[in-house]
Amino acid sequence: MDLQWGFLIAIAGLLLSYLTYQFNKQKETKTDTRQDAEIKAQLNYISKGVDEIRLDQKASDRKIGELSIQVAKIDESNKSLHKRVDSLEKERKAD
Repeated sequence: MDLQWGFLIAIAGLLLSYLTYQFNKQKETKTDTRQDAEIKAQLNYISKGVDEIRLDQKASDRKIGELSIQVAKIDESNKSLHKRVDSLEKERKAD
């Protein structure tokens, strides 16, 4: 009879161990799934941020290009002005 009780206790211990293992495995899977979802959400957030930075960079590049054109026009106008001023100074000195 003692052997039967020992055998039943051993089977109950194995069953309890197996059920505990399965419970922890499911819990670990849920935790891993939650962490994966959080990581994906963070990567999406980072990706959107990078896309916005690229758009801002393109807009800045466009503005810099426009400013470069304006500076070139102003520079040409300034050169023309200096030529006119120089010619006026020569005329004044000649008088």
